[in-house]
Amino acid sequence: MRTRRSATAGIVAAAAIAALALGTAGAVAQGADKFAARLGWVPTAGVDRVTGKGSATATLSGTSLALAGSFEGLDGPATIARLHQGIAKGARGRAIADVKVPLATSGTFSATVTLTGEQVDALKQGRLYLQLHGDKGLAPDGANLWGWFLR
Repeated sequence: MRTRRSATAGIVAAAAIAALALGTAGAVAQGADKFAARLGWVPTAGVDRVTGKGSATATLSGTSLALAGSFEGLDGPATIARLHQGIAKGARGRAIADVKVPLATSGTFSATVTLTGEQVDALKQGRLYLQLHGDKGLAPDGANLWGWFLR
């Protein structure tokens, strides 16, 4: 009897440890979601009217979104980047945060933005995008490059 109880207790303990380890790994994976965006010409403008390219990453931890990226080859200096929430995946929407960028034709940037619950959901649904503006960008807002954050 004693051997069976010890073996059963050992199995239960091992199962509990495995469940704890899996739960911890799952929590870590869920704690920091990663997204990426390729920054390219604004689709409404045509590739012949905009120069440059770039990329950005976004790491979500709770409601904190850490942004980092780079750009190069603009016709004129960048002025600002804006994080937008589209009304649907692939559709434009309102700006929700400004991101400082170097006033140059190439450079890197980083920022941390606190999102609302609605904005977190929008990010996970592929409805957040970054738009880079510059002094040679297109009217009406000086847009040069944009990219949607996707997993």
